[in-house]
Amino acid sequence: MNAELSSRVARARIHAALGDPARLAVVDTLVLGDASPGEIAHALALPSNLVAHHVKVLTDAGLVVRGRSEGDRRRTYLRLRPEALAALTPPPLDGVGRVVFVCTHNSARSQLAAALWARRVRTPATSAGTRPAARVHPRAVAVAHRHGLPLDPTGTAHVDQVVSAGDLVIAVCDNAHEELTGPLRPRLHWSVPDPVRVDTDEAFEAAYADLAGRIDRVAPAISPGERHG
Repeated sequence: MNAELSSRVARARIHAALGDPARLAVVDTLVLGDASPGEIAHALALPSNLVAHHVKVLTDAGLVVRGRSEGDRRRTYLRLRPEALAALTPPPLDGVGRVVFVCTHNSARSQLAAALWARRVRTPATSAGTRPAARVHPRAVAVAHRHGLPLDPTGTAHVDQVVSAGDLVIAVCDNAHEELTGPLRPRLHWSVPDPVRVDTDEAFEAAYADLAGRIDRVAPAISPGERHG
């Protein structure tokens, strides 16, 4: 099979997978962020066995990949492949007054996400942690500076001190997504691998690139709302 025919077959498989309304709903759920199969079943009011079937079809078509949670290791999160995301339009997010990015220690991913958002979107954004560290990780500061982003090495905060009504809370780590409940429950979840665990410049650059790509996809869907607090 030549390359052109192979590409056409792959595209046909994707179109066939998206031809089912339930599978299209699953994909719509994943355009803005990642989710576990259980979360998708709850959001779409579908039985878990049916979700499992649809996820298998989407995976076989090359649209969806799985990743193990860095928090609850028994849980898996689904995410759309970048090639699939490029062809999809995110659903609108209305009434967003401010974006708050949350991770566990507020020392790397959430800090980079807030700085990226402020530069690329130029609407209010900040960050917080569920168990904030005393300082921002030095490698996070370094990667931010390499990309021309300002980052305060001492500027960490707890979610209780930051999140208010009208905020769009985005968890950029699995632990924060799984820990936060009630009014602080994240509206979106981005399962970005923790660069601190690897602690190399390459890992922090990878986290930066992951966050930048997600922000570029989500920003057009934001419809500003009234700010509170």
